[in-house]
Amino acid sequence: MMLWLAAWLQTLSPAFGFTRVFQYITFRAVMAAMTALLIGLWAGPWVIRRLTELKIGQPVRDYAMDTHLVKSGTPTMGGVLILISIALATLLWFDWSNRFVWIVLIVTLGFGTIGWVDDWRKVVNKDPEGMRSREKYFWQSVIGLLAALYLVFSISEVSNLRVIDLFFKWVLSGFDVNLPPKAGLLVPFFKEISYPLGVFGFVLLTYVVIVGSSNAVNLTDGLDGLAIMPVVMVGSALGVFAYVTGSAVFSKYLLLPYIPGSGELLIFCAAMAGAGLAFLWFNAYPAQVFMGDVGALALGGALGTIAVIVRQEIVLAIMGGIFVVEAVSVMIQVAYFKYTKRRYGTGKRVLLMAPLHHHFEKTGWKETQVVVRFWIITMLLCLVGLSTLKLR
Repeated sequence: MMLWLAAWLQTLSPAFGFTRVFQYITFRAVMAAMTALLIGLWAGPWVIRRLTELKIGQPVRDYAMDTHLVKSGTPTMGGVLILISIALATLLWFDWSNRFVWIVLIVTLGFGTIGWVDDWRKVVNKDPEGMRSREKYFWQSVIGLLAALYLVFSISEVSNLRVIDLFFKWVLSGFDVNLPPKAGLLVPFFKEISYPLGVFGFVLLTYVVIVGSSNAVNLTDGLDGLAIMPVVMVGSALGVFAYVTGSAVFSKYLLLPYIPGSGELLIFCAAMAGAGLAFLWFNAYPAQVFMGDVGALALGGALGTIAVIVRQEIVLAIMGGIFVVEAVSVMIQVAYFKYTKRRYGTGKRVLLMAPLHHHFEKTGWKETQVVVRFWIITMLLCLVGLSTLKLR
């Protein structure tokens, strides 16, 4: 919006020539981060009061740790604050003609809607489990597959008209069309290594990345401030990749695929960072509000979608290693418990408690120790991920 406003003002008078600074993505990214941060800090107290008045408190599962029982009743669904801050800041500062930012916004708000329904059932129906897994995965799959079908052709072409042409070409060819190398799976730390995926392979990978990231962040969101800071760090790092892949000069120099329009995602990433930091102000231990599924599912879906667009799925797994380990810990725990129960009649566990952050709490780590140490690990992993820009 501000980009169009600046262009309009420049046509009125040369005195508005200073608004040309709005054309620079880096400037608009800084402004988006500041805007989201200020919106979050300003609206945060009001949102928390409203959630408290509506008695939208966090229910604690019966099998939760004893130390978490005191958190029962803490306002949840605070992720609404994050999504509002991101949406307003992004709409204010990004180029509305950019198709990549729109698809990320749609996926983010779509997953946020799923999380909102889940949280609402928890607090209104007093059901700690919320939306059942099958229903949740169904709607996540719908959004993930639709996004994947659009992105496989959108990344390969430079405009929506050409995207439509490529789609019909794919259909008329009997679902057999060659995609450009930039649509392949890029391997970090190696020069120009790209494995062709084909349309179906790309769609499958994109679906796994988007839905997997969404659920991984959701599983990580179990302690005060644990999930939001890694989201800020990983999102900011992905913003750097977006800026590079959107630049013909930088992408060529760093041997990354040039994806016209992807640089505008830096605006969204900056807004996500600003909104995340504002939320952390209220979510830091002891938390005044929890983000709930409405925030965790949305932010995870956003990270996955951005990583697919900038062709850094593997790097996302590296930088978001905490999210990956948390998700894997749950899968291992559940699978081993079911296997041992079926074979021996009694279920056994690999970890003291899943997800992984609860295991460390069971071993004697304080909540704040787990959170800060996971932050440090994420910071190191983000540096490793950023090093792939040059180490090839």
